[in-house]
Amino acid sequence: MTATPDTITRTDTKNPLTSGPGHCAIVGLQWGDEGKGQIVDLLTSDYDVVTRFNGGNNAGHSVHIGDEKFALHLLPSGITYSDKTNVIGNGVVVDPSPDTGILKEIDRITERGVTIGNNLRISDRAHAVLPYHKVEDALYEAAASKAMGNDSDTIGTTGRGIGPCYADKAYRSTAIRMGDLVDADKLRAKLSKTVPIKNVTLAALAAHVGREFETLTVDGLFDQVSAWGKRLAPHVCDTRRLLFDAQAANKRILFEGANAALLDVDHGTYPFVTSSSTSALGIGTGTGLPPKQLGQIIGVCKSYTSRVGGGPHPTELLNETGEHIRSVGKEFGTTTGRPRRVGWLDLTAVRYTAQLNGCTALVTTGISVLSGIETLKVCVGYTYRGTRLDDFPADADILAEAEPIYQELEGFSETLGELRDYDALPAAAKRYVETIEQFVGVPVRIVCVGPKRSQTIMR
Repeated sequence: MTATPDTITRTDTKNPLTSGPGHCAIVGLQWGDEGKGQIVDLLTSDYDVVTRFNGGNNAGHSVHIGDEKFALHLLPSGITYSDKTNVIGNGVVVDPSPDTGILKEIDRITERGVTIGNNLRISDRAHAVLPYHKVEDALYEAAASKAMGNDSDTIGTTGRGIGPCYADKAYRSTAIRMGDLVDADKLRAKLSKTVPIKNVTLAALAAHVGREFETLTVDGLFDQVSAWGKRLAPHVCDTRRLLFDAQAANKRILFEGANAALLDVDHGTYPFVTSSSTSALGIGTGTGLPPKQLGQIIGVCKSYTSRVGGGPHPTELLNETGEHIRSVGKEFGTTTGRPRRVGWLDLTAVRYTAQLNGCTALVTTGISVLSGIETLKVCVGYTYRGTRLDDFPADADILAEAEPIYQELEGFSETLGELRDYDALPAAAKRYVETIEQFVGVPVRIVCVGPKRSQTIMR
């Protein structure tokens, strides 16, 4: 076995942000939808391997190349580069279906001229989202809504079966991994054990909420799922070993986080979170590669705040300004199409997640959306029942009741989309960027003035 080198020494890149030694992670610092896909796509040319380490197709990344837009959910954002290896790590839960899952993505992106072959690798340890997980997701959400009398306090899942799949991973006895999908005998054996349990639990849940439930059969599921496994078999492998060998060969790895840090199952606004470790802390467990070789951790934050689904959002704007930001920013979910809840930039939250991730640099996106707003606000703390809070609270109930403390900044009216030099930005826009880095304590190294690969300003 080849020993892991103590350091990654390759430094033949041109981008000053990624030219240092070590691997790089790109993570979201809010509730998702920050524009991580754009940054992964921008920086991929400087790396050899792009790796997803968490989440499932409940997350969506949009990559713009020229006038082409690629909406990706499970495929890593580097998939449009034919010479890069794209890895879906063991921490990801994979929907293998051709209707809603990775086979659908492969088919769609192939139709648009992107070649997918040996450049896509899926961990045999990654867990599979199967059809009953989506049924389970909907029934649990309906049961929670019934118990509460309304849906105001439900989690607001995407209904993609992500949570139930991660739950099976923890239950262990009902879990099915991608490696099982490509082994027919093992798949049938596991379905034979799992299907009776699912029939009992899901039938009971359906009866509880007054819904119909169609009994699952082992043969029906096996025929369906094994066909998916046959198509995906060329891509399924031991990705931990692949990454280890890549590192030993002095190759550089770009880790791509899905969702965002405020949705982290441990450190986010629990229970209004996703089911995986969404921060850089999840890289080790989500890939099997120790994170000691990370040279850069780049945190991406939008110049305002948005979230989809339930949970606290202290700076949410339920007024004309909020509608303006939503409209101009096209704030509708990549995965669900749901309108996002938008608000002023919460710097207290961003500082918290930057610390959590150990960020070495920041990227700010969406600043062009703020053009035309006379006075801008950023949250620099909260008050809770008369007491000032200068840090992000762990209790979502406290955050839901907290009132934001705002710092006001002068707005700007200029159009920014064509600018490519930081000094060309309006003075007010530069003050906004510099306020972010001063409060968070991490330099803003990239300012995105639009969603395209070309609409980025390096600092």
